[in-house]
Amino acid sequence: MTDLSRFPNLHLVDHPLVQHKLTLMRRKETSTNGFRRLLGELSTLMAYEVTRDMPTQPIEIETPLETMSGTTIDGKKLVLVSILRAGTGILDGMLSVVPGARVGHIGLYRDPQTLQPVEYYFKMPQDMQERDVIVVDPMLATGNSAVAAIEKVKAMHPKSVKFLCLLTCPEGLDTMYKSHPDVPVFTAAVDRQLNDHGYILPGLGDAGDRIFGTQ
Repeated sequence: MTDLSRFPNLHLVDHPLVQHKLTLMRRKETSTNGFRRLLGELSTLMAYEVTRDMPTQPIEIETPLETMSGTTIDGKKLVLVSILRAGTGILDGMLSVVPGARVGHIGLYRDPQTLQPVEYYFKMPQDMQERDVIVVDPMLATGNSAVAAIEKVKAMHPKSVKFLCLLTCPEGLDTMYKSHPDVPVFTAAVDRQLNDHGYILPGLGDAGDRIFGTQ
């Protein structure tokens, strides 16, 4: 059993609905369509947790009966950064909760020999210094891609950075915590370990292949 107290930046989202949908996603017989739909639903649920401490501001509104002071968030100051390609599968669910969020993309692929990330694309919104960032990727496996992506984001000096994934493992958490101990990690599960090819066990396979129906 992994001692999760070693990772003070870890936030485990253990809501029953999250765990239920994750279990359905893990099943090898789940279709591409079913996997994609479940990912959107699960991402929406996790969005509530990762945005729980978003700053709010009062606003004066009129109800059908009277004037009152309500509370709003400024979604335009939030940036969701997708690590391509699998991170794209999380975006729709997140954007359904905060449709005003800006979106950034970081294209990385993992070299099959070294398991190190190789960058091929980088596009971010302007004025990142004023924005809070949530970097999204379904899997935090070796952690190398996430660490590289967060380094690129931090170089733009945003107000804050968080990382959201569906699954991780002790190796990925170790890598992340050593490089970015200040970045909170939100995940639905911490699985047992990595195999020799850098896949999480028991995991759910290659998230990108299951989202897009590729091999």
